[in-house]
Amino acid sequence: MTTQEKQKILAALQIGQLAEAEQLARFQLKHQQGDEDVLFLLALSLQQQQKFQEALPVYAELARLFPGSSLHVGNHATALRDAGALEEAEETYRVSLRLDPTNTEQMLNLGMLQLQQHHFVEARETLLDAFAIEPQTASIRIHAARACAACRDDQRVDELLRPWRSWLPLEPEEQFELATLQLMLGDANSVQALLEDLLMRAPSHLQAQLLLASVYERINKLDLAEAKLKEIEVGQHASDDTVRIEIAHQRASLAVRKGDIAAARTWLERAGPRNPDDYTHYFMLAGACDKLGDLPGALRALESAHALQTKEMRVVVPDRFTADTPVIPTAVGRVTAQDYGAWPTLSAPDASHSPVFIVGFPRSGTTLLEQMLDAHPKLQSMDERPFFNVLVDRLDNHEFQFPRDMHKLDQRDCDELRKAYVSMVCTKVPRRWDTQLVDKNPLNMLWLPMIHRLFPKAKIILALRHPCDVLLSNYMQNFRSTVLAMACESLPQLARAYVAAMECWLDHVEVFKPDVFVSRYEELVADTVGQTRKIAEFLGLEDASAMLNFDQHARDKGYIATPSYTQVIVPVNRKGLDRWVRYREALAPALPILQPMLDHWGYSVGTPA
Repeated sequence: MTTQEKQKILAALQIGQLAEAEQLARFQLKHQQGDEDVLFLLALSLQQQQKFQEALPVYAELARLFPGSSLHVGNHATALRDAGALEEAEETYRVSLRLDPTNTEQMLNLGMLQLQQHHFVEARETLLDAFAIEPQTASIRIHAARACAACRDDQRVDELLRPWRSWLPLEPEEQFELATLQLMLGDANSVQALLEDLLMRAPSHLQAQLLLASVYERINKLDLAEAKLKEIEVGQHASDDTVRIEIAHQRASLAVRKGDIAAARTWLERAGPRNPDDYTHYFMLAGACDKLGDLPGALRALESAHALQTKEMRVVVPDRFTADTPVIPTAVGRVTAQDYGAWPTLSAPDASHSPVFIVGFPRSGTTLLEQMLDAHPKLQSMDERPFFNVLVDRLDNHEFQFPRDMHKLDQRDCDELRKAYVSMVCTKVPRRWDTQLVDKNPLNMLWLPMIHRLFPKAKIILALRHPCDVLLSNYMQNFRSTVLAMACESLPQLARAYVAAMECWLDHVEVFKPDVFVSRYEELVADTVGQTRKIAEFLGLEDASAMLNFDQHARDKGYIATPSYTQVIVPVNRKGLDRWVRYREALAPALPILQPMLDHWGYSVGTPA
């Protein structure tokens, strides 16, 4: 076969005359069977016509004729994937990689297939291997980040995406994937810019339109969200079931924001879940049922939500389901008074040059406190970041075990850890150096030994709330954290998690005696002016009045990466008090577990006055 004849087939492919390319290739194969180039062009023409079942035997023939070619074996794997033979495709990709272990294209294909199969841990390993070979390739970093996100490895996602601005503009699908990952990391302003840019270049990208509508809602641009949904509907895309269901869920969110809870429930019940594993749907439905006073409906929805979420956790973190795994692993280790006595005396920043830490079990009012403090001109807060987890993970790489080996940290170690902490902060918030940082991360209560080692003079605010209200509120949340998601599997499990975390905190407070202000949610709601004044005095601030305007400040911020984002953009109210009483029967199995903490903090489970 002449080069000219092959060029005719290739030209037909390039101008989109796929059927013509197929016909020319089949004609040439009648005269010269087994020609590698023509077989490949035929397979390509069939694949581009989405004739996957016809393309498959052609790719298989190429792999048979050229068994040493990683390219042809890999293409056969892709054809198997397109034809729905996923397990055989995975094994064929592995054969291709044995032929060429550094072929990142085949690693990418294998990793994406593993994601499709919900083999999240394996996908992360495959795609991180590709990243190790080609660390500068944007597509590899984005897909590796997606696999890490599926495994809830958000810190690795952040590291992989850090240079993202230098990659722009990307192909529409890659830019959309980048936007979804950035939204997961809480960078909504960047997501808005990424999606708006994408839609300028690819205005018919439907998934980008839907995601942008959702982002508008999250950053409190409700009119833009509504307009974007109408635009999609006018475009007659809503006839597609997937689009229709997504629009219904977004309209439910908008209805909640407008206070029309009945409409929100109607939208959700008519639409149903997006897919069989859509636990987010059931969390939303539970919230609507709760607000409407349908407690049995709320509990049914929550049971479905947690069952589906636990099913996913078994795939994402299978090692956490062994019989001896503690409900809160970080809460197990302790530093005793004797251990503390062995710590070397080191220099450290004073209180004014240390962050203010807001801690407490999630849903205890930490976000309300954070927004109040952030509204003060002398303070600057940031969204929740697991910085102390990251610092300890870095030490783990040097065979350091937390908290057992805390005595090993010397002056140089602590100085470097503080530098790393400040560096991480600066990647997440444009620091205003005339302000004091407020680090709000509820479960930093478990990292008190490290906080005390690095910032021993720091002011710490412990957010406290009736433990029963805390349990109920957590049980109703769709947490991204694997630890919290698994802790919320059932109310007794959640009670055990609460007690474990609080016992860890109390034991370490007794040892370290840090400078702590206990802020009770009930007192903060009942006497906001008086309590903010006390908090200001604790922090050495002269005027607490700015803290009272936190709701307007929060609205101005736009995106707040917390489950309570809709609550901190309105003034303080009493809606969150004693919610648990209505659910007393459901909470009954958890009450004996909670009793030690109820007694310690002086909370009653009697009927409120």
